[in-house]
Amino acid sequence: MQQALIVTTVHKGVFFGYGEPMTDSPTIKLERCRMVLYWPPETKGILGLATEGPLKGSRVGPAAPSIILRDVSAIIGVSEAAIAAWERAPWD
Repeated sequence: MQQALIVTTVHKGVFFGYGEPMTDSPTIKLERCRMVLYWPPETKGILGLATEGPLKGSRVGPAAPSIILRDVSAIIGVSEAAIAAWERAPWD
């Protein structure tokens, strides 16, 4: 079952999208995926993106229909509050 995820890669990429968390694979496919380019200090890091979502001042790319990410370093579940923020696009 797909769920909202934050995925990081060993290449320092940070992504939000919807997929199936696979803990034993170095790759993951995300749908409606966005790359996070910058988040302000008030976000409190990657886990803040997963719990609160992006704040005003964040820089987030447009959503691609799908992407396969390689060299995955972390797959993080996203809270309902953060999903609402991602869908609301507060960085615009």
